[in-house]
Amino acid sequence: MSGRRVLILTGMSGSGKSTAARALEDRGYFVVDNLPLVLLQSLLDLAKLSLAGATGVAVVVDVRNREFLTRYPEVLEQLKTAGYQPEVTFFDATDGVLVRRYSETRRRHPLADGDSVKTGIERERELLQQVRTDASVVIDSSGLTPRQLGIRVLQALDSGSDKTSLIVQLESFGYRYGLPASADLVFDVRFLPNPHYIDRYRPLTGLDETLRHYVIEQPASQEFLRQLKQMLGFLLPHYRAEGKSYLTVAIGCTGGRHRSVSIVEALNSDFPDPDSVLHVSHRDIDKG
Repeated sequence: MSGRRVLILTGMSGSGKSTAARALEDRGYFVVDNLPLVLLQSLLDLAKLSLAGATGVAVVVDVRNREFLTRYPEVLEQLKTAGYQPEVTFFDATDGVLVRRYSETRRRHPLADGDSVKTGIERERELLQQVRTDASVVIDSSGLTPRQLGIRVLQALDSGSDKTSLIVQLESFGYRYGLPASADLVFDVRFLPNPHYIDRYRPLTGLDETLRHYVIEQPASQEFLRQLKQMLGFLLPHYRAEGKSYLTVAIGCTGGRHRSVSIVEALNSDFPDPDSVLHVSHRDIDKG
């Protein structure tokens, strides 16, 4: 499309696709929500002629359109044959978060068919398993505010413009709030001494230099970081050689405010792979 990008936003119902679409619209994309798949190539062909001012095209497609499940692989292949290079982002969230969102909005789940929202979510997750596996990027919106989700989408978008880079998302989280659904590698640092039980550190987070120094200077932290950097230094070139473009490394502690944040910040400041593009997020730092 004369240099314009083609983005397909898909994933679980209630996972934040509409929020992502609004962020892309603000960035200058022409956005279409719930487009029938059979019209996708026609839209892109027309866009060549009529969207001179647009940054690109972003299309939201999901199970609201029932033919999506049967036609998706076929249509995606047709687009590639026609010369398009669609980038597929899959949006996800934990079942508990999705149920809560539906409860708050009182919307019906498209696959519930008279059953509970939880049943609809289970059906959808099973049906979309392969779509998720084949996506270029997976974004877990479980612990993100709408603003944080918009930032995450734009980060992935900007990094994805360099197809030779491996984009590494370093994410801290709290086990209390569940695992990040999009994590590729998960490391548990709950074995480190917990600053929560020290009065002067409890109100702080790992972004505070004093608290971070306490965590990082622990002998166990030093050894953990040494071995983790060694492992990542080995793994990342192999991921890159296999064509992987996006990797999420998640570091978890109990609440996601002290130890995990400190370790992520330390890793970010001395990352073992200079060819990676790094993004840092602290999912649960404002909780608890």
